[in-house]
Amino acid sequence: MADFTHMAARLAFSKGIDIMLRKMQKDRVRGMLDLVDIVEKYVGDMFTKEKYDNIRGMIRDPNEKWNIYVNRLLDELDPNVLKMTLLNLGFEAMFHGTKTIRANREKYDCNIPWLILMDPTSACNLHCVGCWAAEYGNRLNLSYEDLDRVVTQGKELGIYFYMFTGGEPLVRKSDILKLCRKHRDVAFHAYTNGTLIDDAFAEEVRKVGNLSFSISLEGFSEVNDMRRGEGVFGRVMHAMDVLKKHGCLFGTSIAYTKNNLETVTSDEFLDLEIEKGVRFSWYFHLMPVGMDAAPELMPDPEQREYIYHRIREIRNRKGGKPIFTMDFQNDGEFVGGCIAGGRNYFHINPNGDAEPCVFIHYSGANIHENTVLECLQQPLFQEYRDHQPFNKNHLRPCPMLENPGMLTQMVRRSGAHSTDLQQPESAEHLCGKCVEYAKNWKPVADKLWAQSEHRERRYENYKGWKPSGERKEELSSAR
Repeated sequence: MADFTHMAARLAFSKGIDIMLRKMQKDRVRGMLDLVDIVEKYVGDMFTKEKYDNIRGMIRDPNEKWNIYVNRLLDELDPNVLKMTLLNLGFEAMFHGTKTIRANREKYDCNIPWLILMDPTSACNLHCVGCWAAEYGNRLNLSYEDLDRVVTQGKELGIYFYMFTGGEPLVRKSDILKLCRKHRDVAFHAYTNGTLIDDAFAEEVRKVGNLSFSISLEGFSEVNDMRRGEGVFGRVMHAMDVLKKHGCLFGTSIAYTKNNLETVTSDEFLDLEIEKGVRFSWYFHLMPVGMDAAPELMPDPEQREYIYHRIREIRNRKGGKPIFTMDFQNDGEFVGGCIAGGRNYFHINPNGDAEPCVFIHYSGANIHENTVLECLQQPLFQEYRDHQPFNKNHLRPCPMLENPGMLTQMVRRSGAHSTDLQQPESAEHLCGKCVEYAKNWKPVADKLWAQSEHRERRYENYKGWKPSGERKEELSSAR
């Protein structure tokens, strides 16, 4: 009965989108307002009434930045891509999935995430300097059956959003498209270097409609190709042109260091992205993962404070740029701190190990031996659940980077092992590289947090909110 109700609701939402898209062809503003009405009807509790009214006000203002952004999306995205994105990310993941996830967290007494990130392969057609994915080796693969099993089991728990990384996930593009065709109710997203995207593949992506991309970019050609190889920047620009031509949805994934931070947030760089059809940009703080990591490339506190303000300036409703920017590390205030360990996501590496985070290579469960639910119930993930948030300042969210003693103790208590198949790294060694960084960042983060309007919006775990200071966890324990 529940499945029938779900299918009926999806069908009704689908028909509503069709009607709305037809209206948009005649009256763009009216159609967009109708879409807001549909979202409010089905996912009303996702935002306050005031938020919905604000969105309606933006739609009616032709000079509003985000109105211009949305209109460009509607003009340039293929209708099938647009509809499948609204159906799968909107209805399935945000509405149906969120309700199911919340119920299953209570039922199974563990974290149930909103998305799963998994590596179809460790193989890659490039050899980028400092790539942490190389820590797994380059000959590992999850079979199509493995990937399909994870998605099938995840959907039963309410998870309708799946991301691929690697290696280079598009080495396995045929299997990814096969998954997209089988699981039409799921949103898929691939982090890719972009060099394997061509017209034939982009056309298949347009047809399935439920696959989007984040293309890796570290700056303009000189800096980008220094890390990724000669000519890669030009190939990425071509891939963007191809995806835009076919009406596909894509953004960028940018790892920022002390060397490229200002370049990748410059007006010139952002204008290039927007011209190429980039809709969003994920910014990732360099993490000192692996025995050959270069912690000296991590931004200093002043640089991190700069990018904290700059990302907000870019996406500000007044001014900024018509591109949505997100900072995995500095936007912790919007998601209640650390989202790893299955709270909002976890990572499955190409060996099948279920890791709490794409940057935290420790595990006590493997999908070849455990179900998705059993992976989420493993001791390391329960340690995450017991201790999130790791302190009351969500600008210091990570148990490795900003609270290094926390990860060391959780790994030790859970009995988790290193999943690095090249040079296994102890949690003590990994976290030891972060102690000085955490110490230097804390006073800056505390200053910013005291000024944040989100500081009272506390995330509470199932045991009640317990900042790390009350648990007397010390950074020095990482040593």
